[in-house]
Amino acid sequence: MNNQQQKWLFLIVLSLVWGSSFILMKKALIGLTPIQVGALRMLITAFFLLLVGFKSLKRIQKKHWKYVIITAGLGTFFPVFLFAFAIQGIDSSIAAILNSLTPFNTFVFGALVFGFSFKKKQLVGILIGLIGTLILILKGAELNPNQNYWYALLVVVASIGYAFNVNTIKKYLFDLDALAITVGHFVVLTVPAFIVLAFSGFFSTFAITAETTSALGYVAILAVVGTGVAKVLFNKMVHLSSPVFAASVTYLIPAVAVMWGIIDGEKLSLIQLLAGGIILLGVWLVNKAR
Repeated sequence: MNNQQQKWLFLIVLSLVWGSSFILMKKALIGLTPIQVGALRMLITAFFLLLVGFKSLKRIQKKHWKYVIITAGLGTFFPVFLFAFAIQGIDSSIAAILNSLTPFNTFVFGALVFGFSFKKKQLVGILIGLIGTLILILKGAELNPNQNYWYALLVVVASIGYAFNVNTIKKYLFDLDALAITVGHFVVLTVPAFIVLAFSGFFSTFAITAETTSALGYVAILAVVGTGVAKVLFNKMVHLSSPVFAASVTYLIPAVAVMWGIIDGEKLSLIQLLAGGIILLGVWLVNKAR
């Protein structure tokens, strides 16, 4: 298989894996609390990444650790819990579509906080994306009155965390390879994740039932495949292609998540699908103007 075929294979696999992560979180929440899902996801991922990438830690220098810690918190620790709580309140497919705001926030905060260049054409894409977001949330609240769409704000906050994470890596960790950064993140997060899991009552109240066993299985898949393996595949795809091609996975993730949501009985109107399309149009315009 040549490089051209490999990069397309990786793109399809990553779209399926990351697009499925939202429904996996939803299923895991049936037997576990959002705090437990988040903490277990980080601990299992840390164990897996240390097995496959422990040697990469040697590449992290003293000057890097400050920013590795910052990006671990902004890009992984807080978003993991925010998404778990969000999916408890709104449909997983809606959370996946809202996650597409990450490229917007990356450009906005990159320009406002980190001093990266910002083109006027990108502002048009951002405004279009925000319009789509408002339509998606307002229509969702109308269609699902039993759901609390304030939880959608948690996804927006998580996407801002991702944006700061990407910009911090770009500015301060540009000389460190992606695998070392990723393994460093989860080494940093192991202790706090364990502490959070302990305070969640997991070790004192957890009982083995059909629901909790299934929930642990979903978290394990989410951690190993959705985070660990996917990170490795993404890094390989970046090497085989270009950052622009790699970023195109953003457009395919919501489609997979929406498919899973519909299969699971989630309600989505044509207006909501249109709103999702508007958001993706905005993302495309922002990246096109880059």
